[in-house]
Amino acid sequence: MRQVNSGAIKRAIVIGNGFAGAENQCFGLIRALGLSNHHSLHRVTRPRGGINKWLHWLPVTLHRNVDYVISRICEDSKHRSYRSAALLSVLEEVDAKQIATMARQTFHKDGPLLVVASGRDTIPTASSIKRLAPENVFLVQIQHPRSQLHRFDLVITPRHDYYPLTPEAQNQIPWFLRKLITPREPPDKRVLAFEYQVLTVGALHQADSAALRSAASTWHDVLSPLPKPLLVVNIGGPTGNCQYGLEFAKMLVDVLQNVLWSCGSVRISFSRRTPEQVSKILVKAFRANPKVYIWDGEGPNPHLGHLAWGDAFVITADSVSMLSEACSTGKPVYVIGAERCTWKFSDFQRSLQKRGAVRPFTGKEDISNTWSYSPLNDAAEAARQVNQALAERGWAIHA
Repeated sequence: MRQVNSGAIKRAIVIGNGFAGAENQCFGLIRALGLSNHHSLHRVTRPRGGINKWLHWLPVTLHRNVDYVISRICEDSKHRSYRSAALLSVLEEVDAKQIATMARQTFHKDGPLLVVASGRDTIPTASSIKRLAPENVFLVQIQHPRSQLHRFDLVITPRHDYYPLTPEAQNQIPWFLRKLITPREPPDKRVLAFEYQVLTVGALHQADSAALRSAASTWHDVLSPLPKPLLVVNIGGPTGNCQYGLEFAKMLVDVLQNVLWSCGSVRISFSRRTPEQVSKILVKAFRANPKVYIWDGEGPNPHLGHLAWGDAFVITADSVSMLSEACSTGKPVYVIGAERCTWKFSDFQRSLQKRGAVRPFTGKEDISNTWSYSPLNDAAEAARQVNQALAERGWAIHA
């Protein structure tokens, strides 16, 4: 006798784009839904290297085809690797069909399939899976997909994604480009059959209370003996909308030196995006200071331990993810470089300041002083609304 599942979701597929910031949002939601041990990751990738860094504005399939044509014309050894990338455009279509077929064929035994995707490049693949298996798949798209929201069962997007629709932003966009800017419709407008949208303050992530309790235990012997207060400094890297370089690094050194008197200890970490010239300036300035420890990227990543044991944080303004994680702790968060951010990133900074979660880092602070605010809990709220939308279809998650 064939086993029949009554709508219990026990598995999930993550469609990623190869970028940690986007994929971490998917994993954050999966974790909040209790499916951390019941998911698999599939990636949509672009050609990289050479001219490809200038082609990321193209749709991913067109990007692959353009790169393939260039490689054939130029016969450049740097482009010959595209032959595998060209095959990916075929394999990606096959993957979508295979996943949809699997969802249909295993539905009665294993229940519906939850698909969680994040980033522009994942939209064609994720929406194809939904189109091919509409009765067997629940599709969640993280980050605003620009248009045609009815392709998804639920969209999770930060409020600052709607900044382009504000009068302030519209004045910055030439009229002939406005339809190309994400998104096209205000958040309260229903689009065809689309009904569900979750608006977050920041990015989803995995640094929930359970993760921080576990990290506190793991890093207890290393971090608990440190003199208090412990100031954690997380440094990202310049982006198109948050530009900085050597001048910023030197300024960061100055303001950190000004608050060292009020710190028991300081832990500094760099991200993958931190320019080497920036990290070298900070290492040179603080490597001999007994209060300061700089993680060199070797060994276990102390990031979650820092979130758990840190008493206050200094975060560069370029990283929505790092700021969202720090603001989930309820501890003081200082932001440096917000004045260098433009477009929706400046809107995000303003939203955190209005919540009382962050303050500008000026170098005049006494790190022993503290303040309180309601911690960000976007992943938990998003998971609650996913569960609500599933319930309306008669489905539920059973991890």
